[in-house]
Amino acid sequence: METLWFALASAMVAIYVVMDGFDFGAGVLYRRVARNDRERRQVLAAIGPFWDGNEVWLIAGGGVLFMAFPKVLASALSGFYLAIMPVLWVLILRGISIEFRSHVDDAMWRAFWDATLAMASTLASLLLGVALGNLIRGVPLLEDGWFSLSLFESFSPRGALGLLDWYTVLAGLLALAALAHHGALFLAWKTDGPVRTRSLKAAGVLFPAVVVLWLAATAATASVAPELFPALAARPVAWLATALFLVGLAGTFAARRAGRDFLAFVASGAFLLGILGATAAAVYPTMIRSISEPSRSLTAFNASAGRESLAAGLSWWPAGFALAIVYAVVVFRLHRGKVRAADGEGY
Repeated sequence: METLWFALASAMVAIYVVMDGFDFGAGVLYRRVARNDRERRQVLAAIGPFWDGNEVWLIAGGGVLFMAFPKVLASALSGFYLAIMPVLWVLILRGISIEFRSHVDDAMWRAFWDATLAMASTLASLLLGVALGNLIRGVPLLEDGWFSLSLFESFSPRGALGLLDWYTVLAGLLALAALAHHGALFLAWKTDGPVRTRSLKAAGVLFPAVVVLWLAATAATASVAPELFPALAARPVAWLATALFLVGLAGTFAARRAGRDFLAFVASGAFLLGILGATAAAVYPTMIRSISEPSRSLTAFNASAGRESLAAGLSWWPAGFALAIVYAVVVFRLHRGKVRAADGEGY
């Protein structure tokens, strides 16, 4: 039962990254691929029907952790407090910048919200990677399951740990490049004209950055958490996930070069799903790794709710998951096709 809920929680987080990742990436590239008000309305119209629905997966993932692993959620919320507050701020700023940007026809007002959207999307992408980096590297858990970390102490590999250090920043940069690449492929699929052309160019520039950062992050992970790689090699699920992200990575390159925009976007999603799935399989059953004393780590077995609660949760989870999937399918179907730039229209 605990293993099943570990898999469900990992799947919810991975789906959130894939779904919200493309509108994060579109926000990161917003001012580079759209040079005037008409083109920026086109980008906003492309992500407008999806971005708030995508954040349902964040709420759903939090709900799964709250129900199935309350100790993990409590420990993470207290220990990562300094990181969670900026995340909440950038998510709020990102949402209101999309909603408010076009309500007043004033160049200065729109320039302010344009910059806010790009800044908030960049920080949100970076912080997602930083959070994952902290979980992989581990934190100094105390005997009672709590921990605290300063925002940063040192960026030397031998220096004191912080929420931001050399490894977590590297993980953040990988997330930023991967989500920007994902967003560029989404915009190439959903737009036409100069925005599509610039989006394809951006994806071409970002692809080698994703590969280099992935290789660097893999080497760095071998340094900070070497036990993950033997675990990865011993688990068939991890092999399947690794195959998925390698095929996805190659697929984005081949499909983009062939002009298959939708296929390139789907392959990018497979890459993100696969790399997160392989990570989850490698760290299983650990959810928050203790670097001070391994026996203090919070796992799917010592941090889960009671088996009665886990069993009761399984009675409602399928219906909720199915509703979220149906909603996503309906929204994508209703808004299928290219979003064309049109004066006087937009999100």
